[in-house]
Amino acid sequence: MDSPDTDWADVRLHVVTGKGGTGKTTVAAALALALASGGRKVLLVEVEGRQGIAQIFDLPPLPYEERRIAVAPSGGDVYALAIDPEEAMLEYMEMFYGMRRAGRALTKMGIVDFATTVAPGFRDVLVTGKTTEAVRRRGKNGRRIYDAVVLDAPPTGRITRFLNVTKEVAGLARVGPIKNHSDLVSGVVKSPETAVHFVTLLEEMPVQETLDGIAELRAASLPAGGVFINMVRQSLLPQAALDTAVKGRFDAGELALGLKAAGVTDGAQATALAEALAEEVVEHAHRTELERAERETLAGAGLTRYELPLLADGVDLAGLYELAESMRTQGAA
Repeated sequence: MDSPDTDWADVRLHVVTGKGGTGKTTVAAALALALASGGRKVLLVEVEGRQGIAQIFDLPPLPYEERRIAVAPSGGDVYALAIDPEEAMLEYMEMFYGMRRAGRALTKMGIVDFATTVAPGFRDVLVTGKTTEAVRRRGKNGRRIYDAVVLDAPPTGRITRFLNVTKEVAGLARVGPIKNHSDLVSGVVKSPETAVHFVTLLEEMPVQETLDGIAELRAASLPAGGVFINMVRQSLLPQAALDTAVKGRFDAGELALGLKAAGVTDGAQATALAEALAEEVVEHAHRTELERAERETLAGAGLTRYELPLLADGVDLAGLYELAESMRTQGAA
């Protein structure tokens, strides 16, 4: 982490977004594990119908119900929910109109598809409503059921519209249950209990999309959280060598002499190998320089930044726990 510490203790809804390909779902899953560590209970929610959570945790497709999927470090449970808009519609109709049976008939007629075609924002109201209900829900003892909820949200380009439910519903209803429901959802989403985190890579397009998303979020008075820089590769070379390579002064001849002196190879083979290695060093140095520039660009957004390592063996359960521990070490959970 290369920015001031941020205290997320009061945040109960962690919304995770990012450009496609940045590892948004992986970061959301790791964040849920990190937040649950130490005996807490966390709900991980997905809303895009991709069953990404099931794939990451190597589980069968998740049904529309909350179920425990993992035990966090030092105890604590992670539950998961894959929200189905049709089931959310049935719950909505039963809650506000007492029409669950009629609702099932309407879903068979494609009423959800019809409603979301006429008013695209209505689907977002359904899924955000289900998520914020989990945030607000309390047990018989009056305590919150979940210590935190992590939402694997739509990509950055759609996140502001997805969360800005009051504006989306304005054209649907100005009074009545739909309006009241959207106001309740908006009250949670725009409160200090919510933080919208961005996942990015140290590449130009993801960084620019992150900055655009942060600006849109702020313009809509939605709470920006932190920036998770994913898949960070650590440099194996000293800074002096990188600076020399960037300036085009890296000497393959000296490298060849070093290889021969070390007995790695000799003669023409040493020269050929040294030239190939020198090209790799120069390429690595230029990439490192570009990544440094992207870090500085992200710093301009003024949000807390966390760096997550590139997993050499890919994303599996062990990798998720590694990412979760990195988050905890950096104070992200």
